[in-house]
Amino acid sequence: MTEVLCLVLGGGRGTRLYPLTKDRSKPAVPFAGKYRLVDIPISNSLNSGFNCIYVLTQFNSESLNKHITRTYKIDTFSGGFVEIMAAEQSMDSADWFQGSADAVRRCLKHFNNPYIKYVLVLSGDQLYKMDFGKLLDFHKEKKSEITIGCHPVSQEEIKDYGIMCVDKQGRINNFVEKPQEEHQVRGMSVKIDKVKLYLASMGIYLFNKEILTEILINNKKTDFGKEVIPDSFSHKITYSYIHRGYWKDIGTIKTFYEENIIFADSLPPFNLYDEQWQFFTRPRYLPPAKIENCHLDRVIIGDGSILHKCNIRHSVIGLRSRISESTSIEDSIVMGGDFYQSIDDMQKDKDRGTPFIGIGKKCLIKKAIIDKNVRIGDGVKIVNAKSIDSIEANAYSIKDGIVIIPKNTTIPSGTVI
Repeated sequence: MTEVLCLVLGGGRGTRLYPLTKDRSKPAVPFAGKYRLVDIPISNSLNSGFNCIYVLTQFNSESLNKHITRTYKIDTFSGGFVEIMAAEQSMDSADWFQGSADAVRRCLKHFNNPYIKYVLVLSGDQLYKMDFGKLLDFHKEKKSEITIGCHPVSQEEIKDYGIMCVDKQGRINNFVEKPQEEHQVRGMSVKIDKVKLYLASMGIYLFNKEILTEILINNKKTDFGKEVIPDSFSHKITYSYIHRGYWKDIGTIKTFYEENIIFADSLPPFNLYDEQWQFFTRPRYLPPAKIENCHLDRVIIGDGSILHKCNIRHSVIGLRSRISESTSIEDSIVMGGDFYQSIDDMQKDKDRGTPFIGIGKKCLIKKAIIDKNVRIGDGVKIVNAKSIDSIEANAYSIKDGIVIIPKNTTIPSGTVI
C-alpha cells in the first residue's frame, strides 16, 4: 500500500538496555532465540500490507544495518522496500539526531514521493501484533490528522507510560507523561468492558503527511511523545486508537528478560506460531539443533545449537549455542554465537587455556542473560551468589537481580558470579 510510509525509529542510544546495547543499537538486540527486536515492527508492517519502510539509524548501527540489508528483500515489482536511513551530515546540519521528532524532521526531504499520503511512526523496542490497516481505516473514518496507538493499562501501571485523556468520541485533549500520583490523571480513566483503565501511548503515531511536515517545521522540539504531539492537541485533530491485543515495552533489562522467557512457557500470551501472521527474520540456513543425552524442560532451542549431556529448564537458547556436559541452566537467556569455531580453532583455544565460544563443562547458570560469542570456561557459576540487585563490573552487570554477560566476554574456568 504505497500511500503509507512506515518509519521505524532505531537511532536511540538504548541506555536502559545496556550492556546489551554496548556494541549494537537497541532494535538490533537478539530476541526469542532467533529474531531481532526490529523484526517486530517490520513484520507487523509487512503483514498489514505496508511495504514501504525506512529504518532510521544512528548509534551503533552496523549490526542493525547488516541485519536489515541481509534480511528484507522486497520484490522489485511490488514497489516496496525496507531500507536504512542513517543520520547524515548536510549543508543544513552537521549534528546527530537529537530525538525521535528531530530524526524524522531531518529526513523529511527524503519523503517526497507524491503518492505517500500517510506516515506511520513506529518504535523499535516493543512486542505486539497489530494490523495497521485497521489503524489506517480508523484514521480515515475519524478524519483524523494524527492518530495515536493506545493500550489500556491499570492504575498500577500508569507510572511507566504516557497517559492520554480523551473525550467521549475518542479525541485526545490532554496528556500526562509517566504520572507518579493518581491525582495527576484524575478524570482521565475510560471504561473498557466495564473496567476502569487508562490509555497508555504505545509510541505508534499515524500522521497525514502534510500535517507531519507542518508540525515538524513549525515546532523545533526534539521528542514526539513528550513534546511535539502534546503541543499539537489544541490545533490538530488527534484521536486514540485502542489496541486490545498483547503489547509490552521491551526497553529495560527487566522487561526484555521477562518477555523473552515467556516464550519458554507452555502457552505464552504471544503467539509466534501463527502462519497467517508470521514474524520475519534473516534466513541463515543453519543445520538443525543437535541434542545428545540432555534433560530439557520448557526450552526454546535456536537453529544450529549443539547440546551435550546438559540440563536446561525454562530458558531460551539462541542460534549456534554450544553447551557442554554436566552443565545446568535455569531461567536464562543464552543468545548463542555469530559463527562456528572450527575444531582446529577450538583445539588452539584449549592449548592456550582459553574457553571456546559457548558454555563449558559443569557450569551452573541461573537467571542470567548470556550475550553472543561469550566464552564460559569449565566449572563457572553465574548465580548472583550475593543476591545483588544492581552492579557494573568489568566482565558482567547485574540489573534487577539479573546477571548479564556482555557480548564477546570471556569468563575463566572456576569463576563464581
